[in-house]
Amino acid sequence: MARKSIGTMMGSQTTSTFIGIPAGVLGDVSGGSVVFGAPCATPYPSVGAYCKDAPAAIRGAISSYQANIHHMDFDLGGPIFPNGVNAIDLGDLDFDESDAAGNRERIRSTVSQIVAKGGVPVVIGGDDSIPIPMIEGFAEHGDYFVVQIDAHIDYRDEVNGEKLGLSSTMRRAFEMEHIKGLVQVGQRGIGSARPQDFEDAKSHGVKFVSAREIASGGIQQVIDLIPAGAKVIVDLDCDALDPSIVPGVIGRSPGGLTYWNVVELLHGIAGKAKLSGFNLVEFMPDSDVDDIGALNNARIICNVLGLVARQT
Repeated sequence: MARKSIGTMMGSQTTSTFIGIPAGVLGDVSGGSVVFGAPCATPYPSVGAYCKDAPAAIRGAISSYQANIHHMDFDLGGPIFPNGVNAIDLGDLDFDESDAAGNRERIRSTVSQIVAKGGVPVVIGGDDSIPIPMIEGFAEHGDYFVVQIDAHIDYRDEVNGEKLGLSSTMRRAFEMEHIKGLVQVGQRGIGSARPQDFEDAKSHGVKFVSAREIASGGIQQVIDLIPAGAKVIVDLDCDALDPSIVPGVIGRSPGGLTYWNVVELLHGIAGKAKLSGFNLVEFMPDSDVDDIGALNNARIICNVLGLVARQT
């Protein structure tokens, strides 16, 4: 039996954009949030473009609420857009699994053009190599601070000769001249990092707050590490969340963050600094359960859109 949709009761229509925000092109950007999908950047040959369907799945999970976009959102204390919708959806970038350089340039260029026009890029990935060109897109627009929310630290110099893949994102980001600090949040379990990779990150000045530390000490300890007034780029690898709420990831690990951990961190960042960019990566719809992971991811993005709307 087909599952009933709350959207039907509320009067929602079919939409291809995130929660029904207007579709647009780069020429339309004049501030606010600018959503776009990035299905693939630099995939390892062993996994390929394994998250290419994530943007569509995440948009689909929240589409039934498009008729409610002006209703109360109790996570935000009011409608997502309190002064009218100031966000557009550019759709998905083209990608070619065999042309990683081209994929990266499309992501970098799109982000750079959005920022140049005063917009806040909100990138729906896509594989977890996307943060490298996404963060690179800010290079000509001042200094930034990165908050990575992830089960893994992604600080390998290379994997099988590939320096721009998913295990190297934060090492490459921290090497960028415009990135002036990095806090990594939610690491747990076993990943690609060797002890020396972790020591390298610490020696470079990276700050860490593990999932275990958040469980015992709360999210405020992360917010305390973010410089007041900084322009912050948030990179959310959704395997940071516990697999009970986002099961569709390539590397499940027990003991992840809760939805509220992530939402409170985003609100804390926006209250202390400027939320200047956001990307969400590593969602695998084929491994999701009843679309629950897609919905949790979509609701996190709703909070991002609402926070950006309140700071512009």
